[in-house]
Amino acid sequence: MTQKADLLFINAYVLCMDDDFTQYEKGFVAVTGDQITEVGPADQLQGEYSAGEVIDCEGKVLMPGLVNAHTHVPMNLLRGLGDDLRLDVWLLGYIMPVEREYVNPDFVRLGTSLACAELILSGVTSFADMYYFEDQVAEVAAEAGMRAICGQTILKFPAPDADSYEDSLAASEEMILKWKDHPLITPALAPHAAYTSTVDILESATKLALKYDVPLHIHIAETSQEVEDSLELYDMPVVPYLEQFGVFESKVIAAHCVHIDEREMHTLARHGVGVAHNPTSNLKLSSGIAPVSSMLDHGINVGIGTDGVSSNNDLDMFEELRLAALLAKGSSGDPTVVPARSAIAMATSMGARAIHLGDQTGSIEIGKKADLILVDINTLHNSPHFRNDPNSVYAQLVYAAKSTDVTDVMVNGKWLMRSRELLTIALEELLPRAQSLAEEIDRFLIERFQSVYSKLIAIGGAEEQESYEVQVKAKLEDPQSVISKIEDCELEILYYRHYHEFDTYFKFERPEEGWLRYREDEFIDRQGKVENIRYRLTLIGPQRERHFPQDVLLSRSRFIAPAPHSLRFYREYFKPVAETFIEKDRRRWKVNFHGIEFFINVDRLDEPELGTFLEVKSRTWSLEDAEKKARVAKELLQLLGSLPEETETLDYVQIVESQS
Repeated sequence: MTQKADLLFINAYVLCMDDDFTQYEKGFVAVTGDQITEVGPADQLQGEYSAGEVIDCEGKVLMPGLVNAHTHVPMNLLRGLGDDLRLDVWLLGYIMPVEREYVNPDFVRLGTSLACAELILSGVTSFADMYYFEDQVAEVAAEAGMRAICGQTILKFPAPDADSYEDSLAASEEMILKWKDHPLITPALAPHAAYTSTVDILESATKLALKYDVPLHIHIAETSQEVEDSLELYDMPVVPYLEQFGVFESKVIAAHCVHIDEREMHTLARHGVGVAHNPTSNLKLSSGIAPVSSMLDHGINVGIGTDGVSSNNDLDMFEELRLAALLAKGSSGDPTVVPARSAIAMATSMGARAIHLGDQTGSIEIGKKADLILVDINTLHNSPHFRNDPNSVYAQLVYAAKSTDVTDVMVNGKWLMRSRELLTIALEELLPRAQSLAEEIDRFLIERFQSVYSKLIAIGGAEEQESYEVQVKAKLEDPQSVISKIEDCELEILYYRHYHEFDTYFKFERPEEGWLRYREDEFIDRQGKVENIRYRLTLIGPQRERHFPQDVLLSRSRFIAPAPHSLRFYREYFKPVAETFIEKDRRRWKVNFHGIEFFINVDRLDEPELGTFLEVKSRTWSLEDAEKKARVAKELLQLLGSLPEETETLDYVQIVESQS
């Protein structure tokens, strides 16, 4: 009895990409609804089925659609913005400023539409994304008919779609509830990276991911600097740092993992973490070469990603899987590692497992979703064909085929492209809008490059500091009395430091530029001798005050960078309109008071001679946390014998200016 299907593929070279790497040179595939219902040799099955549509593949390769395991699709609008730069300069000097200015729901929809078109044209049927306004990414991907994991970015500092990370967490949960049962969209949590997250972010995001059984998408060990910073701050690399907070108990998609060691690989494998290898992006940003062969040997599911086009600069997965194979060989000196078959697996079945969609897609098997592509291998650059080795077809796809050889794309049993014609996206309407936006961004950047901020970023090494600062000062008549109270009361002293600080503040014509401080820190030992010297720049944005009873919450941007050059260099480079010099002796205690860490500074201003001040401060990325600390700061002042009405809320440079 003839069985019915919706669609039949005949005369296809079928690559199943199942665990046995089954292939049929003259294969047959049946699709009913959104699923694959039959696969096998055509001579045995073709007569047993009938369907409303029969596709004669004419010898083309029929294979699972490619899986882009890590990208930022709205960034298609930022292609070519800030190329050939160091990662910090590229990210802080170009990408983030433009994102803060321009990223909104319309930006995300336009960028995602362009990206979906590019992905479909290169044979991608599934992608794992991380960006802002990710709900818009989900909507556009669903409209285009693509399968996507959509991760709402969570950062410890304000983002284009959130004033605080609490807002991002709330938006993430809303998105999960909206998309949880969608046939194409899988919502996810996306704490950007360990170094852009707080412990609360990591724990809260993991808790939500486990609660709703959704993936958690995060960058891990992308650069050597990230690892060095983790070792310095936490005395451990990035993977064990994240493990201690239970992050890997969730379905983690770990992007990059360029700089991980054998022990960390064991950890990732044990927890079933999927890794997204991004070879082009890692090379272009000089991040390094991920140890892919070793990760595969450890049993880690490694997928392949393009990253965003601003660091690639395209979404061509055929280029990416070719480079993944070649890089592994060139970096190891072994031409047998990551053979073509493995590279194809990383872009299909293994890639699907890496992003935790292996039960739905990535292989041609009965019951899997009909996410399929046809690849024409009868072109000039693909000819001739050798078939004495069953692996030759994989090699042909990896080393010779191009994305333009993809002729047809299907997702969930529905056509997205036929004969290179997009069916779900009107590309001609999108490109003029993208170019118009690019011209607007050009004007913005040309103007911005004249700012102090941009010059600081261009130097390199700048890092954004906490967004909120609780700060309050009081003039001291008897500093020794306060010092005695600090050392004798119930405060838990975490550490004590003694500094001699020489601060030169640069003032600029426009108040919105803020202050740039060049600081020379002398670290004084117990014998009163200088044991170390540190130089750094701090760009302090204009302060915005929020008053509490007897306290002030200062909200401002702060960027800190190392200062390897002379003061003369910075004076000539930044061209301030005025300078203020302050020399002070600082005794600093880091204390734990009511479970909160505060800095207590006893500062003697020697130039100009303004006496001694008690300063209590604490910083945070969270507005809610800052409000709490502001209340506790009042108690700490009272404990140290300072009355609230005696407090001062200005920075030292403002105090000096007010008295000059």
